[in-house]
Amino acid sequence: MRITGGAKRGRKLVSWEEAGIRPMRDFVRTALFNILADLVPGSRFLDLFCGTGSVGLEALSRGAVECVFLDSSAGACGIVRRNLDALDLLKQGKVIKADFREGIDRLVKRGRQFDLVFVGPPYEKGLAAAALDSLGEGLLLANEALIVTETHKKEELSSIHGKLQLTNKRTYGDNVLWFYHFSSAIPVGKRPKDN
Repeated sequence: MRITGGAKRGRKLVSWEEAGIRPMRDFVRTALFNILADLVPGSRFLDLFCGTGSVGLEALSRGAVECVFLDSSAGACGIVRRNLDALDLLKQGKVIKADFREGIDRLVKRGRQFDLVFVGPPYEKGLAAAALDSLGEGLLLANEALIVTETHKKEELSSIHGKLQLTNKRTYGDNVLWFYHFSSAIPVGKRPKDN
């Protein structure tokens, strides 16, 4: 597993083989960041269910000004810290060990807001939808934020989660990336009218 682009391109990441830890495959991560492209430099990034941290680390390599990594696993958080240290990115990265709901609540209480959020939970446990519902309240998101979640192709998600509206969906083998746009102008649970 390596960083695929940006200042740290080619640098090898420490990975952690444990049941339930599923690093995003390099080719899917490359495809994701090709889509995000110009949105990453200067962004505030949240890597939710961060696992090995490969997505957030990629964002930092590609110019995000900061990344918060959140995971309930102490082992995963330890791996992320090791990778931040190895890549000289400790100042730009913050690691929080918490359940996603508790972590979101903590960040909201601190007044944090993010431009880009990646949600990478274990497959087929309903966690992607639950996390999108929490994020859809909008308290943690900068206006016009983009939220991306990865699921297995067998999983289905709603096109609306609170103030999040599905704008794109890409399939890569068994992996599906869902792209949601947040706008404070979207009433909770309402579809914007088509022009």
